[in-house]
Amino acid sequence: MNYYFAPLEGVTTYVYRNAHRDFFPDVDTYFSPFLTPKEKKNLTGREQNDILPAHNQTLRLVPQILSNHADGFLRLAGELAELGYPAVNLNLGCPSGTVTSKGRGAGFLARQPELERFLEEIFSRSPLPISVKTRIGLDYEEEWEELMPIFNRFPMQELIIHPRLRSDFYKNHPHMNVFRDAVTQSKNPVVYNGDLFTWKDVQDFSAAFPQVQAIMLGRGLLANPALVGQCKGKPPLTKETLWRFHQRLLDDYAAILSGDRALLFKMKELWTYLLCLFDGPEPFAKPLRKARTLSDYQRAVEALFARCRLLEGAGYRVL
Repeated sequence: MNYYFAPLEGVTTYVYRNAHRDFFPDVDTYFSPFLTPKEKKNLTGREQNDILPAHNQTLRLVPQILSNHADGFLRLAGELAELGYPAVNLNLGCPSGTVTSKGRGAGFLARQPELERFLEEIFSRSPLPISVKTRIGLDYEEEWEELMPIFNRFPMQELIIHPRLRSDFYKNHPHMNVFRDAVTQSKNPVVYNGDLFTWKDVQDFSAAFPQVQAIMLGRGLLANPALVGQCKGKPPLTKETLWRFHQRLLDDYAAILSGDRALLFKMKELWTYLLCLFDGPEPFAKPLRKARTLSDYQRAVEALFARCRLLEGAGYRVL
């Protein structure tokens, strides 16, 4: 089984990816948060910084592109090829309203004739192999019956399927009946993404779909950064390792961010996921979230580590 780390905007930055790789060197491939081609200048300074090869030397990174214009996609793919990247990924899954309202991400799935023309152009002209990450439609499972033949027309490196509708966002259960059909119908290699939060979830999925050779983990891997290692037979995460990983992130972000406010915002976002690892974290979560200075934040984190034990087999949940 190959394990991929799904991108999450603002969280899985190059700082996070490098720290994660150093502490938990088991992920096979990382995917960058999506890059959006611009008319005059393809990438912002932040985006350029994130995908610089010098910032991603010890890991395999696939840049993800969010676009519904073939020329912009191809121009950006060309720049990424010049940087030495061996492949790119097309985002057809983002459910955000600001994205879908422009016909991008999952919103592109509703414009099937336009989508088909776009795919024909990028697959015929791209300097790099392309994988596609997609949802199964906007509002109805039946939409997949029209999308599957379109996807089968093109030689995708992989078809990464998050079997939710755009209207599901990240709620409800994945539509596993649709995914099961996709596995049998797809002419391209299929990768699964969605609601695998623990090593038991991964084990059960592998037993149900032994023909699927790669999975993409997102929230489950952010919640338990050692999850892939556990899936590969390594020991569970320890409090000591989690503490050192946290301190590494804190130091690395402090080196590039200006002021406590930006640093605390970045670190608190990670605790949205990490708190689920602890037994009874609620009394410590409030002061952590309310901390306005770095010293208050550090005291709150130290209290959490000192007084709460790690839960074995814990998975992502919203507290």
